[in-house]
Amino acid sequence: MNATSPRTWLPPYAARGAAAPAARAASDARTAPQAAPADARSERLLAIDRVNLEYRSGARIVRATHQVSFDVYGSDRFVLLGPSGCGKSTLLKAIAGFIEPVSGAITLDGRPVHGPGPDRIVVFQEFDQLPPWKTVAENVAFPLRAAARLSRAEARERALHYLDKVGLAAFADAYPHTLSGGMKQRVAIARALAMQPRVLLMDEPFAALDALTRRKMQEELLRLWDEFRFTLLFVTHSIEEALVVGNRILLLSPHPGRVRAELNSHEHSLENVGTGDFRDSVARIHHLLFDTDATGVASATNPEDTAS
Repeated sequence: MNATSPRTWLPPYAARGAAAPAARAASDARTAPQAAPADARSERLLAIDRVNLEYRSGARIVRATHQVSFDVYGSDRFVLLGPSGCGKSTLLKAIAGFIEPVSGAITLDGRPVHGPGPDRIVVFQEFDQLPPWKTVAENVAFPLRAAARLSRAEARERALHYLDKVGLAAFADAYPHTLSGGMKQRVAIARALAMQPRVLLMDEPFAALDALTRRKMQEELLRLWDEFRFTLLFVTHSIEEALVVGNRILLLSPHPGRVRAELNSHEHSLENVGTGDFRDSVARIHHLLFDTDATGVASATNPEDTAS
């Protein structure tokens, strides 16, 4: 098998949506009746239904999210956006299966989520998520052998394929300490995509990078999505990043996290950052997130809200 073949190991759910129009070619968001998934014909993969999450802080029990509900469809680039303390990372951990909701339900493909699984792979913010004693290729191949039960040769072949996709084939035998922060995140993305998860979960993966590297990583992520059409759930506190990365954005209120609005953002891209329309969208989202007198939690959930 050719390790650089562009269609090698294409996830089955991505293949179903590959022929569908791209999110950016969807109808004008201003006339859309609701925030549309990347492919209107795609299946619902993930359902979050009235989820309440809590965590312990010292002797206190803290409510992280309150009655949060949303759906993620095949090939969506779905962004959870909100200020620090709104519960977005806690919510992603619950979807990953690391914590259980106090109430409500999380289902993937119609089945309840009660623990971690290879159908949900997380890319974290921290650069130290790669075992330092393994080479780059070994880091990508290890979960393929442990969870996907591939042979050593098959795992290395797939690892090299995805390292090539993120531009790191030449560093396959390097160790993590020799890589920059951006390169380490690209290895983590390659490792996640190699597992072919039903949903790729990314928890502020570019927050610790400098501005130039962050933009490059956003470009890389969107390029990979254009090729594979994987389903992405992305957490950020940056309005600008949410508009660039996502085709749908869920706004969460400050602590505890409640749904403020769900918006379309497929009209925006890296190419129009800084334009008047982009700045207007940033201002409008900021208004929805923080101006409670103008919106309130209830009124902000109008399904006709869009980001443009």
